[in-house]
Amino acid sequence: MGVEWKDNISLADALERVADLLEQQDAMPFRISAYRKAAATVGKWPDSVAELLASKGEAGLRELPGVGKSIAASIAELVRTGHLGLLQRLEDESSPEQLLASVPGIGPELARRIHEELGVRSLEELEQAAHDGHLEAVEGFGPRRGQQVRDLLAARLGRNRRGLARKQEQREEGGPQPDVGLLLQVDEEYRRRAEAGELRTIAPRRFNPTGEAWLPVLRRKVDGWSVRALFSNTALAHQQDATREWVVLYFDKDGDEGQCTVVTAHGGPLDGRRVVRGREVECLAYYGVESEETEAPPPGA
Repeated sequence: MGVEWKDNISLADALERVADLLEQQDAMPFRISAYRKAAATVGKWPDSVAELLASKGEAGLRELPGVGKSIAASIAELVRTGHLGLLQRLEDESSPEQLLASVPGIGPELARRIHEELGVRSLEELEQAAHDGHLEAVEGFGPRRGQQVRDLLAARLGRNRRGLARKQEQREEGGPQPDVGLLLQVDEEYRRRAEAGELRTIAPRRFNPTGEAWLPVLRRKVDGWSVRALFSNTALAHQQDATREWVVLYFDKDGDEGQCTVVTAHGGPLDGRRVVRGREVECLAYYGVESEETEAPPPGA
């Protein structure tokens, strides 16, 4: 069977989902950890894992850090068929009510009502309902519990990108980062090509109840840095209608990893210009603006 395109992010999400379901079913810790490690590797791998499979087969997949024989077979099945039997079986064994009841503050009875009244079947759908107000319409929910669920799911679903905390620590410790000029150039190319419809799109699990593949993805190798660009899909980006304005850039080079968000500045000497959040002074120099007083863009992108 021929190899079909499957984006690394989609593959990583599927492996993370397997790990989450194994964890819910009290599987052996080493098995859960194996799928999480493989997801982290695939998610940040600079080249197409699907193309690696096409050129080197499953043996090539086993060359990836943390990918053994069984997980390589799972990745191959995902790429070739678009489905994973293990994931389907785990999802079948995990009823929606059980999944919803795994969220602190939602017991079995409340989980049943949420599923029956709103048709919610996943944590991503639960998060959507918590943000659009539908969840608070269910008996037993009020504003305080709704906020609690939003906060819990923001933390729990954020595990799909487990490397982010480590990347943040590296930035705070002063690790190497790409020049702001490089980041702004990738940002410009990403937004231009996304507007023109030239980029491959994926269907994010969060805040996407219809499953639409709307999120463009750009990968670039520049000055030794591997950079991946996507529009922000955070709760705050949706609340402020900035999902087509805030751009998140993930970068790595020789083991140094990080991420940043590029936004449009409002007010101050950088008004109307694209700015790398947290590096406004460098952006002033890049644009040739003399004043060092900047107005920081909104937090939380």
